Amino acid sequence: MSAQTLPFRPRRWLRNPHVQSILASSGVRRMLLRQRHSAIEEAAQEHILDCGSGVRLQGFHTRQTVLPRTRALAVLLHGWEGSVQSAYVLHTGGRLLDEGCDVFRLNFRDHGDTHHLNTELFHSCRIDEVIGALSAIARMFPARPLLVGGYSLGGNFALRVALRARAAGLPIAWAFAVCPPVSPYATLVAIENAPAFYEYYFMRKWRNSLKRKQSLFPQLDLFTRRELHSNLRELTRSMVERHTRFGTLENYLDGYALTGERLAGLEVPATILTAQDDPIIPVADFHHLQLAAQTELVIVPHGGHCGFIRDASLRSWAEDFLVERLNTMMGVGPDAGESAGIAVATQY
Repeated sequence: MSAQTLPFRPRRWLRNPHVQSILASSGVRRMLLRQRHSAIEEAAQEHILDCGSGVRLQGFHTRQTVLPRTRALAVLLHGWEGSVQSAYVLHTGGRLLDEGCDVFRLNFRDHGDTHHLNTELFHSCRIDEVIGALSAIARMFPARPLLVGGYSLGGNFALRVALRARAAGLPIAWAFAVCPPVSPYATLVAIENAPAFYEYYFMRKWRNSLKRKQSLFPQLDLFTRRELHSNLRELTRSMVERHTRFGTLENYLDGYALTGERLAGLEVPATILTAQDDPIIPVADFHHLQLAAQTELVIVPHGGHCGFIRDASLRSWAEDFLVERLNTMMGVGPDAGESAGIAVATQY
């Protein structure tokens, strides 16, 4: 089990936020840590979950083998246009396995190899089906405590699931979110103003996903060629107007925002980790949040978007941080219990 995590001080050459963000999901990092990947993937069992209302989502469950009895079941959620095979999901899942936790990696609709499972398109307000998936997971696997966490958009989903946990009868003991977008509109603007490769990266993946969806459901008229080649804002607007009931882009973005008082009623203990230099999630959004007493907000100066890469090993400090918080939540270690019930903004 980990001792108290040291403050995050990356090597000087890793203090550039774009380097951090690129390395977070790079192929080089995946290659260096492939042994951890194989541990979680080779023992994984696929499950197609009935999430209610005819929706099916795919996930992969891996049992820990280091302890006689599992410490917890952790459900991990990836970011937009990521998947259960995203580097940060595999790295965090592997670390949690090493700590004695079972891990369930969930694919959102139309992510990974799942475009065929549902007719309608994914969008970020589809919280009901993710709650349905968590409910199915909780029924299938009785290991407790039940944890939910995610990176980027997955972190946003994790916090929204936690907000609705009691009403949904979900026995979630802890939620964590790494670099979650709390103001989707501000995130959209930040991507537009960031170096062009960020929007190019997301748009390339999203367009490929939409083209795949269209090929699987040729009877549907998803987007025109002109719409597909528009920018992030305009393609999102087209999706909202053609395939949702939100009416406007602004209404849709507000539909999954966590700004203002929206997290104030969170009854599940939660940890939010973000970086002051995240190039696409403005740190100012976090300073204006009204948080519940048992929600912890930690802001560190460096880390980029979901990076927190420590050194040439390309291992992420975020994993150490999350394991420390897990141990604290479960009463392990010298500082167990001290963080619970405190909302803080920490800058190392």
